[in-house]
Amino acid sequence: MKKASQAKNVNNHHKKAGKKVLRLVFFGVSSFLFIVYFFGLVVNMSLEIIGKYEEKENLNTKLNDLKEEEEELSTDVLKLQDPEYIARYLREKFYYSKSGEYIIKFPNEK
Repeated sequence: MKKASQAKNVNNHHKKAGKKVLRLVFFGVSSFLFIVYFFGLVVNMSLEIIGKYEEKENLNTKLNDLKEEEEELSTDVLKLQDPEYIARYLREKFYYSKSGEYIIKFPNEK
């Protein structure tokens, strides 16, 4: 009888040990998958942040270019409010002349 109860105890012990190992494997795999998932999230977010910084740099460059263009256009608006500037601009660009002036065009030298 002792041998039968000892065999039963050993068998129960093996079942308990098997359940422990199975539980440890399950929690180990679950933990590993959890860590891999969150590591992937961190990497993805980091790549998005880097992309946003690059986009910010591009937009800042574009903003600076547009500000320079705005300054140039504001200067042009101020110049175009001056009648003398308009007259000189038209004479140079479109070959308009004052009364009594002659326009002589020279060939371009290359």
